[in-house]
Amino acid sequence: MTSLTRYNIRCNLKFGDIYAQVLAWMAVIFVSLAAGLGLMGSSRPLFALVGVGLILVLSLPFLLFAFVTTLLNHIQLEPNQGD
Repeated sequence: MTSLTRYNIRCNLKFGDIYAQVLAWMAVIFVSLAAGLGLMGSSRPLFALVGVGLILVLSLPFLLFAFVTTLLNHIQLEPNQGD
């Protein structure tokens, strides 16, 4: 009868792996805020708020997808050596 193999789960994710994604997200935030401030002086400042909200809401799923896929790519299953 064969025994089941036990595995250790390791995550070797470092901040450097997601650093570019954090910088890209900060760039999106700053660009949307700059666009909102630019539109704030127009006759309809509601467009500025809607524009900033729309940019942030539409970019959030892409950011979460990038974070989750990076995290999953750094998870390793290693056979337990103790058994």
